[in-house]
Amino acid sequence: MSNPAPRARAGPVPVSTAPVRSAGWRAGAASVPRRLPVRPILLGVAALLVLSLLPAYLGGFSYRELREASYPITRLPSQDRRELQRLERRIQAAAPDGVYIVVDTLANRLFLKKGDQTLREAVCSTGTGGVLTDPASGRQWVFDTPRGTHQVIAKKKEPVWNKPDWAFIEEGEPIPKDARERIDDYSLGDYALYLGDGYLIHGTLYQRLLGRSVTHGCVRLGDADLEAVYQAAPVGTWVYIY
Repeated sequence: MSNPAPRARAGPVPVSTAPVRSAGWRAGAASVPRRLPVRPILLGVAALLVLSLLPAYLGGFSYRELREASYPITRLPSQDRRELQRLERRIQAAAPDGVYIVVDTLANRLFLKKGDQTLREAVCSTGTGGVLTDPASGRQWVFDTPRGTHQVIAKKKEPVWNKPDWAFIEEGEPIPKDARERIDDYSLGDYALYLGDGYLIHGTLYQRLLGRSVTHGCVRLGDADLEAVYQAAPVGTWVYIY
């Protein structure tokens, strides 16, 4: 009986340490890309910037020289000058006489003005722009402060608010049948200036919310600002809201 062939011993397979070249290497189809010399490039760019600014620095160049330089101004034709003067007269004629009020609904600021002079600037609150829908009837209300030109049509000290239907719908309460249940003699503050269509400039119980768009369309002011506007703006005062 012949001797069996010796078995191979178990163990790790030796790995060659010789450099391995890919098929692409052998075929010349591909090669390892070289890294760009980033640091020398950055240094070169910086040097170019310094060299380009050096003459201006040594020569004393400044932007003031450009600002103070005189440039030829093209004179307007006589017809255009007359039109410009006519427009200026129209703008001056349209300017309100006396005191007027400007409300910036984006910045929530109210300005009490007289001509070009600002007598008082106040932080205010304006409409949310939200929509309320009555689930029973489908009626809708949009709580937005109306942009445009308005006038103070009435003023009242210690005003009373006759709460409309939406005030109860918003709170999830039934609309009262008794008119006395609509009376609210505290929410409007000490003064109110009426702009028509239910919109007012009035006070607020929520002083900490001034400067935010949180109202149902009215313009709210803090106590001191409201009193100052009330005293300065008579009935008939123009109110510009944008």
